[in-house]
Amino acid sequence: MKWCHIRVAGHALLGVADAGGSIELLRLVGSENTYTLQPFASFALEKQCLALSLDWSTGKAGRACDQPLKVISSDSRGQLHLLKVTEAGPGLQGVATWQAHHFEAWIAAFNYWQTEIVYSGGDDGLLKGWDTRTPNTSIFSSKRHSMGVCSIQSSPHREDLLATGSYDEHILLWDTRNMRQPLADTAVQGGVWRLRWHPFHRHLLLAACMHGGLRILNCEKAIEKQEACTVSASYTLPDSLVYGADWSWLNFHLLPQTQQSLFLGSSAYSNPGARAADVVHNRKTVGQSLEPPSFDRLADHDGDSRAKPHSGGKGWTSVHPLTEDAKSGSRLHTPGTKICDSNSCLETAHLDISLLATCSFYNHVLHLWKWDNS
Repeated sequence: MKWCHIRVAGHALLGVADAGGSIELLRLVGSENTYTLQPFASFALEKQCLALSLDWSTGKAGRACDQPLKVISSDSRGQLHLLKVTEAGPGLQGVATWQAHHFEAWIAAFNYWQTEIVYSGGDDGLLKGWDTRTPNTSIFSSKRHSMGVCSIQSSPHREDLLATGSYDEHILLWDTRNMRQPLADTAVQGGVWRLRWHPFHRHLLLAACMHGGLRILNCEKAIEKQEACTVSASYTLPDSLVYGADWSWLNFHLLPQTQQSLFLGSSAYSNPGARAADVVHNRKTVGQSLEPPSFDRLADHDGDSRAKPHSGGKGWTSVHPLTEDAKSGSRLHTPGTKICDSNSCLETAHLDISLLATCSFYNHVLHLWKWDNS
């Protein structure tokens, strides 16, 4: 599942690649204090296949308003599907379908800076690039990963920067102008199922590393000096595989001293006019804290799962039971801060504090975290 980075027909759109072999688009619709996801469009990829991934062409900030809105998807038969989104029916239209891999095509992703170019990774261990205007022949094919390629993301901040991850437990950074050798190779001790660049910090990369837990990588030296990325934070969840991870686009903002006492201890979402992203965020329940760097597990689905830090970590604390204040969302606030969406007052944002979410297999838990990197 992925949210579109822009509104379509006035609504936030959620894209879903499902096991029935379809791409579903759902729009978030608000009514008073209630928000629901309603069907917007659907497209069946192929018979007898699973839809395995999708990406929106809108990942780069500053997208031209006249640029077509596109979705790229991959399936269990090794195919890629390019779709176009229209505000008027039928909503999703097929543009092209082609065979990309011999086995499952685990991931497909846009080059956010040049959306005619897409990348794919498959269970055949290949990372490939494609020009969607002539999709029958790949523009490159790399065997640099030694096992199935299952995560790819183009940097929304830096042109020509690409991150890929694999079952081989390595994250590679690439300069897309030279795909013969990666810029950097970082071992993360777990299959890399998802990668996400931070929405504001251009050098931070979040990884869902299956049995290796979640990891936040600082890629600054890797980009500038072609060295391995450094792990800024990590967290291992026992008896589970972390398959999903993503950053929130909400910011913590510093409040004037006169407003801090008014804001603390109350829910940030009591305002019925709160934006859609705020309301979705408030549907989480809240839980725990640890440091340094401060890395708080704020929520999980049932409140009693346990987590443990990466070996060698300092200052990690145990999970605390949920309180009524925690359930209401007030523990999301750091003293003197409030939560805003990414379009609001960025100049006052406390950018050392980030919200992120992970989901894990076996224990079926969705976690919400707060990470303080100050």
